[in-house]
Amino acid sequence: MNILTPRPNPIVAALYTLRDLDVDVAVLHGPSGCGFRAARLLEEDGMKVVTTSMSEEDLIFGASDKLIEVLKEVDDLFSPNLIGVVGSCVSMIIGENVKKAIIDSGLSDKAFFIEIHGCMGANTRGAIETLKAARDFGLIDEREFKRQEKMLLLATEVELNRGMAKLKYTRPSRGADLKTVAEYIINQLKENKKIAVILNAKKETAYLFADIPLAINLASKKYGGSVINIANLSTDIGLSRIRRYAKDIINDFESNGISIDYISGGVDEYPISGKKAIEYLENKEFDLLVAVGIPQALPTIKKDSIAVTNGPREVHPLEDAGYKYVTVEIASHSTVMGTREIVLSELGEVIRNIAGT
Repeated sequence: MNILTPRPNPIVAALYTLRDLDVDVAVLHGPSGCGFRAARLLEEDGMKVVTTSMSEEDLIFGASDKLIEVLKEVDDLFSPNLIGVVGSCVSMIIGENVKKAIIDSGLSDKAFFIEIHGCMGANTRGAIETLKAARDFGLIDEREFKRQEKMLLLATEVELNRGMAKLKYTRPSRGADLKTVAEYIINQLKENKKIAVILNAKKETAYLFADIPLAINLASKKYGGSVINIANLSTDIGLSRIRRYAKDIINDFESNGISIDYISGGVDEYPISGKKAIEYLENKEFDLLVAVGIPQALPTIKKDSIAVTNGPREVHPLEDAGYKYVTVEIASHSTVMGTREIVLSELGEVIRNIAGT
């Protein structure tokens, strides 16, 4: 099926994966505007992003000399330990020999190349190619590469089967009114109901989505009811940066007197941790399910339920899956860059305002 809905870009996924690998500088070998929004956000998260500013003339004569010059400038300016060189549609189509340029720059001991362009398919392809290059460069071992590759391929399946890529075109929506959803949650607590909250978030977005179970737990302390807390916050799985996210959030929960009843996996395991969360709840009694982060990765739900996503195009697929309410945290990526603690979510803020917590 030819999917008409715009999809995330594999080049941008490569950049984000370099950030996850704690690379100091990403050099995008392409035009100055390529990946601009992602580059701006990633700079806020501690990774420098530069481009070789390829021009129309470079399409004819090539830009290997320009790449060598930029690599040397990057080394002089930032004194990086690690440099990731990312391909683009332009440089890959004209067949630039990026590996040779890295060798000629004299920086092959700290720079490695990710051969990627925007026409290579799903965005997860960009992440996989980056991890493959990192493995070959010695940053991760074969076992970790295989684990990550499996997660990324499963993530692609989730979007094709239950997410915004399952239809030819999925129209965007902001979902249900936040005040309506917040009042519904609070009323459940006032009626002494039990709420199961599943945090099934993707990497750094967990800093924002964790605010929703935090707000629900604080409201429960005021009004009653009870909460089952499930989260993909394992501190033993994934790259060191990813484990750090989990540790930061757990520390914030603990400082607010909140404990997690079940750890469903790591924050890069959302394609499988949602299933584990539902399996954990199979023999538990509860009245309302609130799934936040990547709710489309959960199996078919059978209870009264609420989904909170970061994608306007995920709303209708989630409604079709049976969720009573679906809301969108539209600013999830921009608000979490560079943070080391839980950040305020839109739904969490409304819950607090209504509950007075």
